Amino acid sequence: MTQDIGGALEQLESVVRDRLAAGDANASYVASLAAKGRGKIAQKLGEEAVETVIAALTEDDAALAGEAADLIFHLTVLLAERGLGWADIAAELGRRHGTSGHAEKAARPQ
Repeated sequence: MTQDIGGALEQLESVVRDRLAAGDANASYVASLAAKGRGKIAQKLGEEAVETVIAALTEDDAALAGEAADLIFHLTVLLAERGLGWADIAAELGRRHGTSGHAEKAARPQ
């Protein structure tokens, strides 16, 4: 069974939010990671980003897909811990649509 990306992200976000709310660090990796604080979540996201880059350069497509899934999972945890979700990211992407990447970057505050 295949799932569209929007449905998969919504499902992941829902599970992550439920586990954060439950807060049972013994029963949930999400809760145990959150109990270590935002810095640890961000560190894990960074580690997964590096592993994704390495997979892109040195491994097969299956390995890259696996690392990308880990990266998105940890990004979802960080977003949820901050009270953000994929709808917030979609809104920002929508705001940027039709704007040149160069123009968008130049318009950012220094």
